Amino acid sequence: MDDVAEVRGTTFSSAELAARLDRLPVSRFHYRLLAAGGLGYTFDAMDGAIVAFIMPPVTKQWHLSSLETGVLGSSLLIGFLFGAFFAGVLGDRIGRKKVMVSALGLYCVASVVAAFAPTFWVLFVARVIAGVGTGAESAIIAPYLSEFVPTRVRGRYIGSLAGFFAFGFVFASLLGYFIVRSSPDGWRWVQLITAVPIVMLLWWRRSLPESPRYLHVQGRTAEAEKIVRDVEDSVRASTDKPLPPASSVPAETEAPVPHGRILDNLKALFQGGLRRTTFTTWVYWFVAIFTYYGFFTWIPSLLVNRGFDISKSFAFSILIYLAQIPGYYSAAFISERLERKWTIVLYLSGGAVAAWALANAGSSTEILVWGMVLSFFMNGNAALEYTYTSEIYPTAIRTTGLGVASALGRVGGVIAPLLIGFSYSSVGFGGVFAMLLVLLVLGAVVVAVFGQRTNGRSLEQIGRDTIGVERSTRG
Repeated sequence: MDDVAEVRGTTFSSAELAARLDRLPVSRFHYRLLAAGGLGYTFDAMDGAIVAFIMPPVTKQWHLSSLETGVLGSSLLIGFLFGAFFAGVLGDRIGRKKVMVSALGLYCVASVVAAFAPTFWVLFVARVIAGVGTGAESAIIAPYLSEFVPTRVRGRYIGSLAGFFAFGFVFASLLGYFIVRSSPDGWRWVQLITAVPIVMLLWWRRSLPESPRYLHVQGRTAEAEKIVRDVEDSVRASTDKPLPPASSVPAETEAPVPHGRILDNLKALFQGGLRRTTFTTWVYWFVAIFTYYGFFTWIPSLLVNRGFDISKSFAFSILIYLAQIPGYYSAAFISERLERKWTIVLYLSGGAVAAWALANAGSSTEILVWGMVLSFFMNGNAALEYTYTSEIYPTAIRTTGLGVASALGRVGGVIAPLLIGFSYSSVGFGGVFAMLLVLLVLGAVVVAVFGQRTNGRSLEQIGRDTIGVERSTRG
């Protein structure tokens, strides 16, 4: 695909597109995108977290075995796996916006079905389908927004976007505490509540533009240029000031990556310097998602098994989930000041220390404190994984790269609840967190050795450096 095309008598290259978007001040347009994507992430997280609170009453009501409970805990993640993969490959093929809107509709319908499930297996299938929707949303929103945001604030902006996950977990814990435990059918009511974002469909369809970077790579340069002009007009109107001049268009433009068909996009992940990038992101996502869902899916049940009554277990869980909020936003803040890869290493290492402390915790106070610390660091990583992976792949395969990495991570998310449910009786509370410790250390080492530098670079520059990764792995 040619990098430069004729648009209204002038050339409109990917470098010019980047320069025009990068010069814009952060304005109402960017905040509106952040709110739209952030609300999507809030409901995604709320739906993912609520399973931890419906597991105890559903297990009791339907007399489920430990294995069946573990299967239920993994249901959403199974759907996440397929949703993230297909969102990634389709996002580079048919567009970011179409995938986002379709995924939201699928998730809402499945949530309603889950609320009225008459049997365990109907509930399981509905949760899997809901997971396809939420997995697709999670994989597509971050790269979509990253393609509109100025380079100078990209880390903070995408990190703040991921921070909306924390609100979903907090809302889920509040629903668990006040609704799930209030009646035998409380678990049904909360799943109806998670279907509320159906009202967001009209908003997204009417107000969200397609990514101009995606359109440009597809050769639809006239449409891309029009969207850039519309964004500029919106920013100019909201700030009531002239736009700053665009920087000189650099000689280097978008990275030349073979792409087109879905299979071509998948093959491109393993070509040249992208092999190293793909290896790093796959390990990072697997570690991050395994430890994340291993911890948050099971923490209420682990506390009950440790001797806490269900009310105290849910109350502790609320406090542990609240620690997510500063975790997300601190990572977003620090990653703009400390190179992104080293911020990732810092948060993985902090999580490893907290996991070691939890493995050796003796009192309820120690469990609560170190559980909050682990929540802080693990959710900081959740912000970083979306930011980092949205940056390091060229536009032509950006959503494919993030979607496949996210899907592989969901394999870890599926395995974690099952493995913990299967092994808890033999390894106990401490053994579970020792397992998380080992994985967190592994992830920190891989990112430290193979991770790339991204701070202060446009997406186009990072894409070129990814192809010639030797130039950017140290930092």
